[in-house]
Amino acid sequence: MTEAEQDQAFGDAIARFGGALARLARACEADADLRRDLEQDIQVALWQSLASFDGRCSLSTWVWRVAHNRATSHIMARRRHTRQGWANIEDVELPAEDPTPFEQATNEQAAALIGSIIDRLDPPDRQIMLLYLEGVAATEIGEITGVSADAVATKVHRFKTMLTRRYARPGDAS
Repeated sequence: MTEAEQDQAFGDAIARFGGALARLARACEADADLRRDLEQDIQVALWQSLASFDGRCSLSTWVWRVAHNRATSHIMARRRHTRQGWANIEDVELPAEDPTPFEQATNEQAAALIGSIIDRLDPPDRQIMLLYLEGVAATEIGEITGVSADAVATKVHRFKTMLTRRYARPGDAS
């Protein structure tokens, strides 16, 4: 790929995925300055990687794979420095005193609550849930993260079940 083609592909990728990449950075990094650094690192890694993009997968898969790898590297580096207590989906403990989404006044607050739960997941599970929330199909999430589509579907199902058990009001249909 020529540099001009690389620049064009990068522009197309940012136009199509820029907002999602910013949300990914926000989900991976709470500190505003570090979040901007991560978003820029993802963009640089994406631009550099496009020189070797050969079209054997979709542009979407390529972008998410690069973003996933860069975000994971960032998370693991930060984890070594901060040693936060992440957990698998199956192990997340939700305090009973947290207000339920039905007690929340707006969709924004409910999204913030779900985001705070996702922030507690370990990086692989967090990445799966973030991609799912971006509307990426299980098969593509599998290609991006290196796990099977069945494993992705299982993780998403477990997450939904955990939320439903915790936040469903009595009498709600399952």
